[in-house]
Amino acid sequence: MTTMESLIGLVNRIQRACTVLGDHGGADGTLPTLWEALPSVAVVGGQSSGKSSVLESIVGRDFLPRGSGIVTRRPLVLQLHKTEEGQPEYAEFLHLPKRKFTDFSLVRKEIQDETDRLTGKTKQISPVPIHLSIYSPFVVNLTLIDLPGLTKVAVEGQPDSIVQDIENMVRTYVEKPNCIILAISPANQDIATSDAIKLAREVDPTGERTFGVLTKLDLMDKGTNALDVLEGRSYKLQHPWVGIVNRSQADINKNVDMIVARRKEREYFANSPDYSHLASKMGSEYLAKLLSRHLESVIRARIPSISSLITKTIDELESEMDHLGRPIALDAGAQLYMILELCRAFDKIFKEHLEGGRPGGDRIYGVFDNQLPAALKKLPFDRHLSLQNVKKVVSEADGYQPHLIAPEQGYRRLIESSLNYFRGPAEASVDAVHFVLKELVRKSIGETQELKRFPTLQSELAAASYQALEKFREDSRKTVIRLVDMEASYLTVDFFRKLPQEVEKAGNPATPTIDRYTDGHFRRIASNVSSYISMVSETLKNSIPKAAVYCQVREAKRSLLNHFYTQVGKKEGKQLSQLLDEDPALMERRLQCAKRLELYKNARDEIDAVSWAR
Repeated sequence: MTTMESLIGLVNRIQRACTVLGDHGGADGTLPTLWEALPSVAVVGGQSSGKSSVLESIVGRDFLPRGSGIVTRRPLVLQLHKTEEGQPEYAEFLHLPKRKFTDFSLVRKEIQDETDRLTGKTKQISPVPIHLSIYSPFVVNLTLIDLPGLTKVAVEGQPDSIVQDIENMVRTYVEKPNCIILAISPANQDIATSDAIKLAREVDPTGERTFGVLTKLDLMDKGTNALDVLEGRSYKLQHPWVGIVNRSQADINKNVDMIVARRKEREYFANSPDYSHLASKMGSEYLAKLLSRHLESVIRARIPSISSLITKTIDELESEMDHLGRPIALDAGAQLYMILELCRAFDKIFKEHLEGGRPGGDRIYGVFDNQLPAALKKLPFDRHLSLQNVKKVVSEADGYQPHLIAPEQGYRRLIESSLNYFRGPAEASVDAVHFVLKELVRKSIGETQELKRFPTLQSELAAASYQALEKFREDSRKTVIRLVDMEASYLTVDFFRKLPQEVEKAGNPATPTIDRYTDGHFRRIASNVSSYISMVSETLKNSIPKAAVYCQVREAKRSLLNHFYTQVGKKEGKQLSQLLDEDPALMERRLQCAKRLELYKNARDEIDAVSWAR
């Protein structure tokens, strides 16, 4: 089976990678976190509970900042590595990888300086952890996370929110199911008021994940003891309580050697009338071994699920990286190629909309099949060819000399003025097609996945497309107006030759069949013009769509981006880079995903490298 050293060392290495690559749990949830899946031991206690002294006893060194108020203001990930007997003791910080500390008073100073570097000297807190590794023959393999002490009152000019901020930070660690809680409480206070036990009870009501530590046993009032707690009667946990006797403040002030302090602690329990029967399971050395064994067993149990999580998350992150797109090349030629590829992808989607592969192109047919015929039917020919207006136009066309047989000029003026009405529907059809094409351009840009990365290129591409569509619209408008003008410029003579002639009947040449100034005469003129206009309307109903499709739709399919391609080809490297100026939020997301993917792949490699058989 894997040794304890390799299992705890494995998690240590993955934790270090987490910190380097920005994963320290408690994130906003937009990126997967590996940190929270790793088994860890979080040290929780109120201020003045003896938390720092417990950690220093486990390590056997003075190395933690001390003082009044909130001293621990960033999580301290303390990784202990047992070395061969006779090897020197030293410490290393993850943020100073090339420096070995053999003077542990400098370790204390560096923790303080590194805390101030992020939080400033205003006593604020930060969730970004400090990683400290200690290599010593006098430790067991163990990782502990020292968290800020729980407090009830803000001091030293701190904001009132600091109390809740600290509790929230501690909660982000201890509420995770893979977290082992080391709840530290002083024996000279009622266990019912312990901040650590109160929080542990909330997040771990069964006590399965909680190890209770009772400090300051030697400071209890004479005649009292903590057996009710240590033997699990006051507050029962799944794991046995451990009593600790730390160095006194006088010992700390005198720099009493930690090895001596450990010996004194062993002697205290061995000689205590109250605790001697528990002596073998008391003290900081026993606590360290107990936690090391338990952490190793938890890691062993969790490795399969962690491996499964890593594999699943790598797949998800790689999928998102594919979705976010490849990084931009620095070479101008490669950038030009990328721009042209994006343009072609957009153009392909645009054509699919027109040709039916995607929805939207059918709206152009709707313009011709519904909108244009409806507009033609609404033209005011009834009013224009009313009896009163026909009389007026014909009379004005005759001038001082009335027409002899058929009002030639009257007919022409009525027809020409009627044909002018067709300009409106013709131009409206062109505009409607233009609107649909613009909308399809907008949709196609939005549907070109890779383009979403480049807002500048999107806007340039849209502007170039709209400019081209504007030119096609103008050509189409001129063409359909020309169709209307063509109808007005040369009338279909055969249509009128086939109409009944308004001449005298053969049998009575002296009597006209119709008086040219009667209402019936003008109604006949109105009817003939109306018939002619109906014929032209049918013609235009067919020819206007042909013109619009030829000038607008066909050209949009054929040459929408021709001018844009010409302009892009003339751009210099810097201008091309500006076109590929990505959305900063998307660039940041790709960077975050890449770092997180690197973390998970490193973790996978670490797990694969562990020997599972010895």
